[in-house]
Amino acid sequence: MAEVFFWCASLALVHTYFLYPLSLFALDGVAQALQGKRRPRAGEASLAGGKAGAPPSVSLVVAAYNEASCIEQKLRNSLALEYPADRFEVLIGSDGSTDGTDGLVQQCPDSRVRLSPAPRAGKTTVLNRCIPSARGDIVLLSDANTMIDADAVWKLVRHFEDPEVGAVCGKLRLYNPTKQDYEESAYWSYESLIKMYEGRRGAVVGANGGLYAIRRSLFTQLPPSTIVDDFVIPLRILESGYKVMYEEAAVAHEETTEDYGKEFGRRARIAAGNFQSLRLVPGLLLPTAGFPAFAFWSHKLLRWCAPALMVAAFVANLFLLDRTFYWVTFAGQTFFYALAYLGRSGVFKRGAAKKAASVAYYFVTMNMAIAVGFWRFLRNSQRAAWDRTARVPTST
Repeated sequence: MAEVFFWCASLALVHTYFLYPLSLFALDGVAQALQGKRRPRAGEASLAGGKAGAPPSVSLVVAAYNEASCIEQKLRNSLALEYPADRFEVLIGSDGSTDGTDGLVQQCPDSRVRLSPAPRAGKTTVLNRCIPSARGDIVLLSDANTMIDADAVWKLVRHFEDPEVGAVCGKLRLYNPTKQDYEESAYWSYESLIKMYEGRRGAVVGANGGLYAIRRSLFTQLPPSTIVDDFVIPLRILESGYKVMYEEAAVAHEETTEDYGKEFGRRARIAAGNFQSLRLVPGLLLPTAGFPAFAFWSHKLLRWCAPALMVAAFVANLFLLDRTFYWVTFAGQTFFYALAYLGRSGVFKRGAAKKAASVAYYFVTMNMAIAVGFWRFLRNSQRAAWDRTARVPTST
């Protein structure tokens, strides 16, 4: 029985972190081989680089809570985006801000900017209010502290030439002003690669709140208690049979935080929301959903089970030490967790050892946050209203 637990847990971990990405790569290779040439992106041929024809109207919706430190920069960045002015608006949904955010938005002289204030109720309530009232056929969603490249709107919108496309996720580049190399960058690059290959199959499993676009007509009201709206909104669109694409050329930039305590709390909150989302997209749990179900199980569900799988593999291994092979696997696991501890203690100051220890520490703490989030989910103790993670605005 211990051997069964060990191999089931180990193979599930290997699948979600290694075999699933490899399967995406293989499927993409097969698809391109069958076609004999690169598949054009949705709308790429007909839009002649993304700027021909009558473009759809676009509303940029930003949920804001106490964003006075960066809201002016966000407005400048948004109004500088390359898109026809008469087809573009910026709608700021203030969630009971008390730091002067509303006043700063109202002072903006550009008529394309609208403010929708309301008492604090959570980001989901803001989106439930603002997305239906948006004037654009396409709703672009972004965070207040995320700065978008000037040409990103065109590169997202061109995909909607394909009537089967319901949402498009852009590429969020995280940066740290004090460290060129940091733990989250490696993991984020890995995640972005997976999104790229999922996007080629029209099945990106969730977006990032920094930059994604949806057809306004496909938005459905979310329960006010929804915690991870940027995950649930695209999944509901995917569940309804539309494609969710990934556009790596549509780029936005966001600064990471140095406060690891707050970052851990943010990840635990997201994890609680992820478990909550299961009841909101039941169709993706069924094999009848096809590839989207495979992607959802492989990329998300098994990841959320990773803390339990890691414990199961380690404990089961303890009962199998009468064979040399399992001594090796036990030593490997022990070494990995010891490396994570060294990453936490900061023993290594530079070089490959420091990088390996940092990545191990990041991986372990990320899964600890998932475990905490699962506990919050079970206790129903994670509130929907969010507290922004303090970050310094960028000069992008």
